[in-house]
Amino acid sequence: MAELILFSGVFALFGLAFWLATDSDDDNGGGGLMQPVLVPVRVRQNR
Repeated sequence: MAELILFSGVFALFGLAFWLATDSDDDNGGGGLMQPVLVPVRVRQNR
């Protein structure tokens, strides 16, 4: 029984590490944090 629990824990850690490595935020490949988009803003020249 201890081997099954140990194997499950190791398998879960590898799965978590794989999930975090493939779902990184810096590649803009979908969800997560994205880079902000700069939108031009019109400014009045006269007051």
